[in-house]
Amino acid sequence: MGAMDRREETALLRSLVGIPSVSGGEAAVGAFLVSAMDRLGFDAHLDAAGNAHGSVGPADGPRLMLLGHMDTVPGEVPVRLSGDVLYGRGAVDAKGPLAAFVCAAARLADTTGARITVVGAVDEERTSTGARHLAGLSRPDALVIGEPSGADCVGIGYKGVFRFRMDAEQPAAHTSSPEPTAAELVADFWFGVRAWLAERYGPGAAPALFDRALPSVIALEGGLERASVEVSCRVPVHFDAPAFRAALAGLAGGRRITVVEHVEAVRSPRTDPVVKALSAAIREGGARPAAKLKLGTADWNVVGPVWGVPTAAYGPGDSRLCHTGDEHIALPEYLTAIDVLTAALPRLERSVATLRTTTGALDCMGGGTP
Repeated sequence: MGAMDRREETALLRSLVGIPSVSGGEAAVGAFLVSAMDRLGFDAHLDAAGNAHGSVGPADGPRLMLLGHMDTVPGEVPVRLSGDVLYGRGAVDAKGPLAAFVCAAARLADTTGARITVVGAVDEERTSTGARHLAGLSRPDALVIGEPSGADCVGIGYKGVFRFRMDAEQPAAHTSSPEPTAAELVADFWFGVRAWLAERYGPGAAPALFDRALPSVIALEGGLERASVEVSCRVPVHFDAPAFRAALAGLAGGRRITVVEHVEAVRSPRTDPVVKALSAAIREGGARPAAKLKLGTADWNVVGPVWGVPTAAYGPGDSRLCHTGDEHIALPEYLTAIDVLTAALPRLERSVATLRTTTGALDCMGGGTP
């Protein structure tokens, strides 16, 4: 087994970006990724959910998982290379990070004492069915999430999400009736929800944006007799979900509340072994590492609370380009990210090996709240 040269590393990314893989349609890119990793000497396969796995290193070594995702949001961005910039849907979110994972693992395959497993998950952009399948499997000793942080930055947290819908029905009545219409009921409900969250998780209670609850109406419809409102709320670490559910029930006045999705926020301390290994590797490359907190969610939110292992997010690309019609990645940054991962993973291997010798150490490190 041997590492790819720079041309081959770039070609892998171009090939991944060139295969359309909107959520639910990842079969072709999954087959390609497994085939590519197999040719590179990985132990590669597709699991029952359609996730692509590829492992290198001894089976009994510390288990390091590099978890990216293969799917993209809809919307065509023509694949083209302009100078050293690659355009295409998924270039940033998140085939750039995923390809960097494969290349770094390939570089280390013949020397690592760890079992490094690259996973390209399905459905991250919708309901994370791939990550939910993984969460039920054996947990790794440490986890790197493949999301665009920028080559010189480490992602240390993602907000959670609490998405719900309220449905209201009212008997038919004239608009001159003093009884509220169904539309008025859902409007009053929304204003009540916003006020409740602002009091407990608004700017007055949480100066930092990452620590606030950020609700948004994402669907609103109805009229006199029937109406509904759907709300997506980005929630912080330590968000009191049971208290919020109780508040929703009270504000709805007994009307139906449907929780569509709820995943917890995640955050790792700067002392987390993955954060430290990536930061040291960035510094070793001559840059000054920075930590990033993200207001969105990722597969980390699904597997992190279940596994409770050291975790951070890393990958090349500007996250402001995610889901845009101008999605692109600078190839020099992509190659730099491979260098950072190649330097970071041996450091992480040593840290995890040390933790493995300390009884119970892994049960209280990273992967969740600090």
